[in-house]
Amino acid sequence: MTETIATPKIVKIDTAGIYYRDLNARLRKLVDEGVEQIVLQNVCGQRYIASDLSRPVDIKIYGTPGNDLGAFMNGSRIEVFGNAQDCMANTMNAGEIIIHGHAGDICGMAARGGKIFIRDYVGYRAGIHMKEYQDKKPVMVVGDTGQDFMGEYMAGGVLVVLGLGLKDGEKHRANFIGTGIHGGVIYISGEVEQHQLGKEVGVAELDEHDREILGGLVVEYCEHFKRDAAAIMRRPFQKLYPKYLRPYGRMYSY
Repeated sequence: MTETIATPKIVKIDTAGIYYRDLNARLRKLVDEGVEQIVLQNVCGQRYIASDLSRPVDIKIYGTPGNDLGAFMNGSRIEVFGNAQDCMANTMNAGEIIIHGHAGDICGMAARGGKIFIRDYVGYRAGIHMKEYQDKKPVMVVGDTGQDFMGEYMAGGVLVVLGLGLKDGEKHRANFIGTGIHGGVIYISGEVEQHQLGKEVGVAELDEHDREILGGLVVEYCEHFKRDAAAIMRRPFQKLYPKYLRPYGRMYSY
């Protein structure tokens, strides 16, 4: 493992060929020692990065981190200059993850706080079972589109799908969007037909409050990825919301 100390509070690590357990053990040690920023170079598939740290820290990743990036994260900030694999931000409690690329399946699964910004597209089941409690409300902003079951079983939070990669006249391809949703909200731009939505999903136009929430998140997205927030907000959006608080209540009650 090649390690460079730029300042006493900033450490750079060349992770090429480093086993993920060894890398994560080193990260935990650095954080315990008071390092404030860690720069990881040549990352290639190492799992669980930043999932078990004693305090929040700033991590910059160059390459492609493996599954469960930021799992159970509680306040750190991760910026990935590349793509992310599956299950990113699994059960994240607080913090921020910024992906300068695309992300794999089930990103944001059961997230209960924090913010996730993905420049491009996501895979299947993005935002599944996001939830919120008291002042914690998770947010995920996807710049392009996603695959089936986006927002499945959402119980809270905000999922934004900007559709920026769709060509003129091209529709979102995902089906079963919001299946089982019983909390939270999805803001989506780009054409989606009724048959692509879960039966539990209602559709509405955005009101002033919705536009205030969406506008703030779009500004943050654009600050990260150098896009035009005003142009994005001129796009048509739909609000997808849960029709029922207990969509499957009758299936499990006697």
